[in-house]
Amino acid sequence: MKAFSTLDRYVLGSWVRIFVLTAIGFPIVSILINLTDTLNRLLDRGLTMREIAWSYVYSVPENMFLVMPAAVLFATVFTVGAMGRYSELTAAKAGGQSFHRLMLPVFAAAALASVLAFAVGELAPGATAKQAELQKAKAARPTRARYNFVYRGDVGWVYTIRSLDVASRQLKQLMFERQGTGLDYPGLVITADSASWDDSVRGWRVRNGASRVIVGPGKQAMFTFKSMRLRALTQSPADLLAEAKAPDEMRYAELGRYVDALRRSGNDANKLMVERALKVAIPVTCFIIALFGAPLAVTSPRAGAAVGIAISLGTTVIFLLLTQIMKAVGAGGVVNPIMAAWIPNIVFALAALALLARVRT
Repeated sequence: MKAFSTLDRYVLGSWVRIFVLTAIGFPIVSILINLTDTLNRLLDRGLTMREIAWSYVYSVPENMFLVMPAAVLFATVFTVGAMGRYSELTAAKAGGQSFHRLMLPVFAAAALASVLAFAVGELAPGATAKQAELQKAKAARPTRARYNFVYRGDVGWVYTIRSLDVASRQLKQLMFERQGTGLDYPGLVITADSASWDDSVRGWRVRNGASRVIVGPGKQAMFTFKSMRLRALTQSPADLLAEAKAPDEMRYAELGRYVDALRRSGNDANKLMVERALKVAIPVTCFIIALFGAPLAVTSPRAGAAVGIAISLGTTVIFLLLTQIMKAVGAGGVVNPIMAAWIPNIVFALAALALLARVRT
């Protein structure tokens, strides 16, 4: 048992060294390439070299999240490949160690890398937003007021608001619209001078306005009001202050809430559903790619490092290509969006099981 423990530490140590090197090295290379392309633009914005360097620190989580599966694959292929070249696999098997047992530390480390990848992915949106602000590519988000904006609410409502003051919790010059389908579900257009947030009902009191009920062309009714509570307007001042974000600017739970809101509003959320599922599927890839890479690395045990690089790069390119195809297919509704995000993992998991079954133990 002691010999096995020593061997486990040896295999794990070799794997971790390569993993750390690639997980940090690949993002650095990506950052340097991006910096070369954007340096003149950043300098034109008035940024100093210190500010530029500091801003790129915040890009590390996003880059690391994207390359984590590739880092796991490189670590697995080069660890197992080196053991094959130096006959360490043969010696371990001669000592009664099966290939599957020998790879157990690698698979355990890959599972931990999956957890790490998800954690890094949750850190990435905030860090990426901070990078954009530091590089002056995106204005700092307002914290007290917002002016002249449109907000898409739930159940098809669209709010057009002249001003929002978070401190006083007031809205000015409002228009709320909801498209209708006819007599059973008429369209509504509500205009008002102001609205104030009421803590007692956790909603807005709309004041001095008019409401139009639209059944069809030329068929509508209108009434005015002094004060009214619009139940559809459930967003708090902080919710209305939040600006629209891209999928890579939202964490898993936040993106889930956004997808639910879009679906309730009758909008197509397939693309965002794929993006949300990928936030879990990509970390899980770290474990699956280790299952795939370990037996693949022993198919040519005497091959050199060039073959290991070719296997790793080829597998990475195929996986990324398959992922992009499935994203497009899922977004188009051809395949269930969640299933589309997981199909690359399913394909590689099946291939991994086939390779593991065929490898000599």
